[in-house]
Amino acid sequence: MLEIRHLKTLAALREHGSLVAAANDLCLTPSAISHQLKELDHWYGVEVVNRRSRPVTFSNVGQRLLQLADEVLPQFQVTQSDITRIVHGQTGRIIFSSECHSCFDWLMPLLNQYRQQYPDVDLDFASGFQANPHELLQNAEFDLLITADPIAMKGVEYFPIFEYESRLVLSNTHTLVRKEHVLLEDLAEETLITYPVDKHRLDIMAHLFIPANIQPKNIRTTELTQMLIQLVASGRGFAALPDWVVYEYEQKGWVTSRRFDCVAAQGLRRTLYAGYRTEETQKSYFEGFLKQLEKFSQKRTVYYQ
Repeated sequence: MLEIRHLKTLAALREHGSLVAAANDLCLTPSAISHQLKELDHWYGVEVVNRRSRPVTFSNVGQRLLQLADEVLPQFQVTQSDITRIVHGQTGRIIFSSECHSCFDWLMPLLNQYRQQYPDVDLDFASGFQANPHELLQNAEFDLLITADPIAMKGVEYFPIFEYESRLVLSNTHTLVRKEHVLLEDLAEETLITYPVDKHRLDIMAHLFIPANIQPKNIRTTELTQMLIQLVASGRGFAALPDWVVYEYEQKGWVTSRRFDCVAAQGLRRTLYAGYRTEETQKSYFEGFLKQLEKFSQKRTVYYQ
């Protein structure tokens, strides 16, 4: 029966021209090479390789087998490499979901860096924003959840990525910009411009308005951060955004941000987590992403002191 080892032997003989050199390349003895050639001669009933010529030459049958070797061996090597990566956890898929609309600002560059280390890992995002993301994570609908509200669940762990400050965002000409301390009652007279998610999952609602049993005058939503900023800049209302988003647009002079000192002297501070199923850490490519998150968190920029 023709085997891969026979094709490798024929390819090595063509490359090196002698049994001794081919044997050294394949880490075999010349007698082992000779035995393989005798097997081929016996199976096909003709001499496949003329071992007496220098360099060795190939019969028509030998030439056809070399054509087969040229087709099969590269595919064989690719398959072997793929299997090795699979066995060692270097290939797979990670599906992400996020409760934070603006997380993509820092997450996408991180994913680009990760792809350089793990090019065979497919990275994808769950469509839309889920009503029960933690349960979906537990049920393997996706693999990693970016959230500021970890929920203790069986088989799920949370990795703290970084602490951030949620800041009050106002137009440069808003009357509250000139006020030394902005009170929650002041904001209750304004329109809150935010992302289209449940109000209980918004930092400003969950940690300011709802505990105080106060509601903003109106709530206006948009899915796009740039549109949200433009609405605020044009005086349509106020927003509460993470520091990394606010800083970019404040540096451009589009808006003004303030600390929510009505909450605490250090403002409204939250921690962002990566939630994942414990079993996923057995995959080296997933563990590699968590390590990259850890490095990112250690170097994360502090935007407002």
